[in-house]
Amino acid sequence: MKISKKGVVRLKQLMNSVPSHKGAARSLSLITYRLTCTLAYALVCTLITGALISATVSAKDIILPTIGNDTSSRFSEAEEKLLGETFMRQVRLELPVSDDPETSSYIQNLGYQLISNSEFHNRHFQFFIIQNPNINAFAGPNGYIGVNAGLILASNDESELASVMAHEIAHVTQRHLERTFDKNEDMSLPTAAAIITAIVLGSTANINLTEAAIFATIAANAETQLTFSRAHELEADHVGMQTLAQSSFDPHGMPNFFEKLQQSNRYSESQMPEFLSTHPVTTKRIAESRNRASNYPHKQKTNSQVFHLAKAKLRVTTSNNLEQLVKRIEAELKEGSYQNKAAQVYAYAHALMRINKLDEARLQANRLKALDGVRIQYTALRANIEIEHQKLEAGNKIFKEALQLNPGNATLSLHYADALMTQKKPQKAKEILKNIKNYATTPTYLQLLAKAEGDSGFQGKSHQTLAEYYLMYDLIPSAISHLKQAMLEKDTSETEKQHILTRIKEIKEIAVLEQQF
Repeated sequence: MKISKKGVVRLKQLMNSVPSHKGAARSLSLITYRLTCTLAYALVCTLITGALISATVSAKDIILPTIGNDTSSRFSEAEEKLLGETFMRQVRLELPVSDDPETSSYIQNLGYQLISNSEFHNRHFQFFIIQNPNINAFAGPNGYIGVNAGLILASNDESELASVMAHEIAHVTQRHLERTFDKNEDMSLPTAAAIITAIVLGSTANINLTEAAIFATIAANAETQLTFSRAHELEADHVGMQTLAQSSFDPHGMPNFFEKLQQSNRYSESQMPEFLSTHPVTTKRIAESRNRASNYPHKQKTNSQVFHLAKAKLRVTTSNNLEQLVKRIEAELKEGSYQNKAAQVYAYAHALMRINKLDEARLQANRLKALDGVRIQYTALRANIEIEHQKLEAGNKIFKEALQLNPGNATLSLHYADALMTQKKPQKAKEILKNIKNYATTPTYLQLLAKAEGDSGFQGKSHQTLAEYYLMYDLIPSAISHLKQAMLEKDTSETEKQHILTRIKEIKEIAVLEQQF
């Protein structure tokens, strides 16, 4: 295929349009190439790019597969687990994954609520938030589902947000990724995958292909791949709406959000490949979704308070101008232009704390109990304001009393441990962190724990924890280096040394398996 000069220039624009997050530009190994294909399909599975439904594919053409039969899958259960873990490590390395305990807890609980009302509650899922203002969500291998902060903020009600998550859950339960690989037995997902992934992750991908060759592959394979993914999108709409309704959300949340996407012109021509930008959410897709929703009893679902609070906090954490945000929130409070007053005050107090207007922040935080009663989110906010105000005893007292009522609570524990570390009380911080319950380990937790262990004199433990921290970012040499250092520390017992040797072997096996993908 002959590639025009205009085509090559276009490709260069795509490759240079997004800055690299954390400056991590790395060559792609065999596993990363396969992961690149996975990530690209994850992108195709998004609701935004997933707007890939054409007039040639309709609901009547969709035949749902037999669920639970994995015998035809290219990946074994162990391989899928490894691919999912590698996917998540790469995502953490390249994207700003949020470890904020309040918002992360909310998105996890919402995801589990949806799963618990489906027939797939025993399958592995993990939900996480990307600190990105764009409207996006994606489903990766082994049930890893990411949701952009921008999508949560764009949801007018919880049913809209739940509809997106139900849609992404359906991509996993319907095994769309596996079926895509099965359809492409020679692993010929278009090399365009590398470019799409580079745009999503904002990194420079080097797969030893010339720009012209990559561009040629896009042109040659785009139509075939899009036709297949359009069918998956319709299928995810159908199954996702079933899950939405079974979870007592309003099924109309899905078509309502589709309409919002259709009305939103999020991408300019220079930011998206043409074969994606030419397939928006169609009127037909919206109509089919609305017709499907009309078959369910109409439900007036009340938004949960934690939905409003999650949106409020994300509004603050994604802001790039907190001074302006404070003024905007003040104006909205005066005008009464908000969905939920307590959430509005919560956002106001957070923003004030972040710009160091601590007296006013305390005043607003103290209003929350009268507005909405006692909540862990409000308690953590009040305590953090006191800590920031150098009222250390007052802040510590709030945390201690709250943890007595909510032992092991992750939100309170993480905030309290962080405050204790700033007060140079690492031993107490370590105890608090070790007592956390029902919490999926995050890099932030491991980093904080490693610091507490090291400052408490447990250097061996600290290096072991740091090894797990680096492994979560797929930095295997750094992980092994810290384990070897742990072997040399005085506080490492002979029994622990044997455990460390076993862990080094396990990590090396992970690296070998990744290379064999």
